Amino acid sequence: MMEQPVGARRASIGARRNPASEKAILDAAAAILAEGGLSGFSIEAVARRARAGKPTIYRWWPNRTALLLDVYHRSKHVIPDPDTGTLEGDARMFLTNLLDFWNDPANGTVFRSIIAEAQSNADAMAALQAYLDDRHAYLAGIIDRARARGEVRADLDSTALGEWLVSFAWHRLLTDRIETSPAEIETVIKTFAAGAAPTSK
Repeated sequence: MMEQPVGARRASIGARRNPASEKAILDAAAAILAEGGLSGFSIEAVARRARAGKPTIYRWWPNRTALLLDVYHRSKHVIPDPDTGTLEGDARMFLTNLLDFWNDPANGTVFRSIIAEAQSNADAMAALQAYLDDRHAYLAGIIDRARARGEVRADLDSTALGEWLVSFAWHRLLTDRIETSPAEIETVIKTFAAGAAPTSK
């Protein structure tokens, strides 16, 4: 295969993403974030590094937050779906995996950047909210599974309960205290499961 000349732009195939171009853009975006954080991140910088046209990037990602979310989500798929058979076990695995994932500076920095961008940009907030809606549904599914086993009260909203659990991880991420001891995680999990459990008669 002929090697692409340095500085040549990768081919775009319109609205349908060219896999090679998509990977190059996401790799470039991840590298820029790892090197300089949000302050050095822009569509222009990504286009230069990926040797891609800005129109191509904007066609696939309407704003930089959408691109940031794809960079983040590309790594997040490696987190396994917890299904231990108990609410405590699932919640413990979920929270531990999430904190371990964010402990990697590349992942934690990207998500903090997304949250920061969303505070002053309505489009960014909409992109973040769409992503969070999907994640809330995922976590609600874990809780609904526990409810079917009789571990969660019928009157509790699964989405709100899931948000309560993940709020601990968010607080640690945003205050740069991702390093969390097993004892701290255990306290959160025990409190979470006890609060969700059906009331004993």
